[in-house]
Amino acid sequence: MDTRGGATVQQDVIARARQWLAEDPDPETREELAGLIEAGDTGELTARFSGTLQFGTAGLRGELGAGPMRMNRSVVIRAAAGLAAYLTARGERGGLVVIGYDARYKSADFARDTAAVMVAAGLRAAVLPRPLPTPVLAFAIRRLGAVAGVEVTASHNPPRDNGYKVYLGDGSQIVPPADTGIAAEIDAIRSLHDVPRAESGWEILGDEVLDAYLERTDAVLTPGSPRTARVVYTALHGVGRDVLVAAFARAGFPDPVLVAEQAEPDPAFPTVAFPNPEEPGAMDLSFATARAARPDIVIANDPDADRCAVAVPDGADWRMLRGDEVGALLAAHLVRSGARGVFAESIVSSSLLGRIAEAAGVGYEETLTGFKWIARVEGLRYGYEEALGYCVDPDGVRDKDGITAALLITELASVLKERGRTLTDLLDDLAVEHGLHATDQLSVRVEDLGVIAGAMSTLRTSPPAALAGLTVTGAEDLAEGSGALPPTDGLRYHLDGEFRARVIVRPSGTEPKLKCYLEVVVPVSGTDALPAAREQAVAVLAALKTDFAAAAGI
Repeated sequence: MDTRGGATVQQDVIARARQWLAEDPDPETREELAGLIEAGDTGELTARFSGTLQFGTAGLRGELGAGPMRMNRSVVIRAAAGLAAYLTARGERGGLVVIGYDARYKSADFARDTAAVMVAAGLRAAVLPRPLPTPVLAFAIRRLGAVAGVEVTASHNPPRDNGYKVYLGDGSQIVPPADTGIAAEIDAIRSLHDVPRAESGWEILGDEVLDAYLERTDAVLTPGSPRTARVVYTALHGVGRDVLVAAFARAGFPDPVLVAEQAEPDPAFPTVAFPNPEEPGAMDLSFATARAARPDIVIANDPDADRCAVAVPDGADWRMLRGDEVGALLAAHLVRSGARGVFAESIVSSSLLGRIAEAAGVGYEETLTGFKWIARVEGLRYGYEEALGYCVDPDGVRDKDGITAALLITELASVLKERGRTLTDLLDDLAVEHGLHATDQLSVRVEDLGVIAGAMSTLRTSPPAALAGLTVTGAEDLAEGSGALPPTDGLRYHLDGEFRARVIVRPSGTEPKLKCYLEVVVPVSGTDALPAAREQAVAVLAALKTDFAAAAGI
């Protein structure tokens, strides 16, 4: 606790703010910060100067604004300088860094600043020609033989946010110890005046890399496969539209019907509260378009188009498929198309993938959450995680890719359509063959991060013995690590009884949330038994939510 007088603390925060102001290269954030200082708003200044945004395996992500606890040009220049120092210390001086960016506020500025820092540090820099999907950047790193890549994006975060995602030369996102190494270099920067920035010298790429990416998308489809499924598509005000439409045209699918209100990139995201297909209301306009257009499926990308959401007809209306359902559908389609290699998923995703892989005789592996881990699986052929992320062409993009996933799910819908069947019918088949794997989430957003720490402490000191009438037969503290998984802050419970179930709880890596992932497996004797099995699964999942919330004190 700081025991100094309040006046002294206020003077300190104002002094730090004045020092930051003297170095800030951005007229907009300088004006913002000067206004806060002049107004004597020590509460807001304290919030902005109480620490710094922490650089980790997710890079940086936060609200735009002045100060070290916000995303701004000063923070990005420091991050770029830290990355440049990390690379040059490892003998990569003169190597190429590729930089991509989305259409959010300040993204183009952050990309330009990054290029200027890289060139001044003795590296080469190439910037993608315009706002493009994150998968294009991941592809470009390997295509161009770069030593690293940077994508300026906050993915599906609220409009006020932006972020900074770092890849190394293998085309996958950073993992420890690279994150701590880069963070240490960032922390070593004492003043922004110590960071040189070039006025020119970086390359603005043409469309050659994008064209090569689009050519590569052909590789995910089976030559001569049906291409008849009709799609309603939304880019959710992001950067996916032009690339997806071009990929569909190359593949020979019907032109997608666009959700017109959300087709253009718009950093304000005016039609949605959160630009995330999983959030309530985000798909409302898509479903309204689908009711008129009557397509076979609805597809949505998130704003940087690395995620892919799918919706299917449900009676007279539409239903969003869970990420686990799409993950199972794509896996089943790949194995039936002859795919070999390792099928991988994060530990919070449905265990159904393991059943599919075992039945098909292909490799299977679990990883920690995030494609930074999935992409590193040796021999990877397919990877997914429940948060709408799918890697269907790891030789092209070693990350999740919402464009190629959209192509593959549309091919599957076309194959089924030719047989008079639907994606829902295939999900039923998988449930009968492997058991109904039903999943859900309990997600708690907090203002005080201490709530999350308290819940994790409660669960560690007083673990539940039973949940939803099922006995906890195994409890793992993932912070201890294992031979298969590195340590991470999380807990995993296995339950048994009338049904098998699993609960995993962990703090979110990108948002102030505690996330609990629930799964129940209900045996199914045949198609006629599916309605009853689904009712049972819904009831068990609801009870798991209630009981686990009580156990965690949330």
